[in-house]
Amino acid sequence: MAECPKKVASLIDLANLPTTLREFVGQSQISRLGCFIRVWSYIKDHNLQDQNNKNLVNCDDKLKSILLGKPQVDLAELPMLIKLHFPTEPKR
Repeated sequence: MAECPKKVASLIDLANLPTTLREFVGQSQISRLGCFIRVWSYIKDHNLQDQNNKNLVNCDDKLKSILLGKPQVDLAELPMLIKLHFPTEPKR
C-alpha cells in the first residue's frame, strides 16, 4: 500500500518538461495529470478522435511531435506515451 501515494505523487508533481512537450502545453512545468488533460483537450478541440472508432486518435503534426511520430494512437496508449516525457524517479 505504501506504493500508492508515490504513484499519485508522480501524477500530480510538477516536472520540468522537454522542449517538444513544453512547446505543446505552452509552459515549462506541469504534472503528468495536467499534461494528459491538456493533450485530451487538444484532441477534443481539434476533433482528432477517429469517427469510426472513438478509441483511436488520428494525430496531426503537433500531436505527432509528442507521441513518437505515430500517425494514429489508441486512447489506452496515451498515458504511457505521455509518461515517456517525464523523468523517472530513482527507486530507493
